Amino acid sequence: MSEDALHEKPAAYRVSEGTGEFDALAEEIYRDRVLRARRTSPEERFLAGEELFDYACSITLAGIHHQFPMATETECQAILADRLALREKLERTS
Repeated sequence: MSEDALHEKPAAYRVSEGTGEFDALAEEIYRDRVLRARRTSPEERFLAGEELFDYACSITLAGIHHQFPMATETECQAILADRLALREKLERTS
């Protein structure tokens, strides 16, 4: 696939022509992200996935702390573990 083909985007990401002053910038950012992702090694992708998972867990833990302000860190970790287990169970049944 040529680099020119990177201008083609899935419909969900396509910006209508002339909708705003930031369209060209959005297009360039998208193109740069695709090119960078293509240069990433499988090992780097694996590590990036782990980093994203850890980041998502930290955000979820912050939400749990907010939802249960009196809970200890251990209790919050247990709630997170329960939520992750529920997600896995739901994935297996769908």
